[in-house]
Amino acid sequence: MTAAAEPLLQIRDLKTYFPAGRTGPFGLTGEMRYVKAVDGLSFDIYRGETLGLVGESGCGKSTTGRTILQLIKATSGEVMYDGTNLVTLSKREMRRMRRDLQIIFQDPYASLSSRMRVSRIIGDPLTIHHVASGDKKRQRTGELLKIVGLSPSYARRYPHEFSGGQRQRIGIARALAVNPDFVVCDEPISALDVSIRAQIINLLEDLQREFGLTYLFIAHDLSVVRHICTRVAVMYLGKFMELAPSDDLYSHPMHPYTQALMSAVPVPDPDVEDSRRRIILSGDVPTPINPPSGCVFHTRCPLATEHCRAEVPAWRQLRPNHWVACHYAETPAAHAMESVALAAEGAGG
Repeated sequence: MTAAAEPLLQIRDLKTYFPAGRTGPFGLTGEMRYVKAVDGLSFDIYRGETLGLVGESGCGKSTTGRTILQLIKATSGEVMYDGTNLVTLSKREMRRMRRDLQIIFQDPYASLSSRMRVSRIIGDPLTIHHVASGDKKRQRTGELLKIVGLSPSYARRYPHEFSGGQRQRIGIARALAVNPDFVVCDEPISALDVSIRAQIINLLEDLQREFGLTYLFIAHDLSVVRHICTRVAVMYLGKFMELAPSDDLYSHPMHPYTQALMSAVPVPDPDVEDSRRRIILSGDVPTPINPPSGCVFHTRCPLATEHCRAEVPAWRQLRPNHWVACHYAETPAAHAMESVALAAEGAGG
């Protein structure tokens, strides 16, 4: 993303902590503990881009997206949209902003009310935000169904009458109903069959081009993220490890955690796949209630030193628009990880 691009959202030192009981017996006494789901994120989302957010399950991806939209209240920090800090708004004030900020939920089975017809699922946002009513609302509902590739006649049906892919299209139509600027796509294809995923991805890309949408795309599938995203942020234990343009991140990953994730992405060429070295991280992800000191990744990083355990790495720009939180990111990650792997083989022999 060029320096001339216009930020649509500016997130600064965003934190979302959840109470997790006290340290004393039965959680009744002692110091209060917190799950640090999002722990001090600062980044921009530019108008018209798709920012990918990847990382292991439980790292805080979905919480980040929902906190930006204030579906989960932030503990502290700023989410600036159109000169307004969303974190400071009351529920009434935030309700007026929701016309511009929408979400596509992960599970198309849980996110649609089984007691509501499709006409109401899509039409209620039009009523709530005073966009349309009566015949105009019915007409707009039919138009939205057409836009997402469904027949307007489906408006009279209930969610249980549709497949998973069709339900997700209905969820997309609901998100688009009020003409938003920004949409959080919270793992919108993870609950779908592989054959349907490409259709939904193509639909999201077509809608972005047609309506000038900006996406935060949360996903596990790194191949899909590379295809659809302009930039990609790699998240671990509530923090960003790396943030870069998509092509740059996939061709020159600088953080050891990013390198390990990339090594897990399958390559369709069997000769290339056989020649690749898979990086297996040891141990489990630490608890976000008591994250490690210094770099939160040091407990699993094969490059970690005492410096990593003692000091939080600075968030640095080491290539154009390529940001990394690692003390030793100057060393190309692939070379560093290769050296560690060879050393381990030598020790084992």
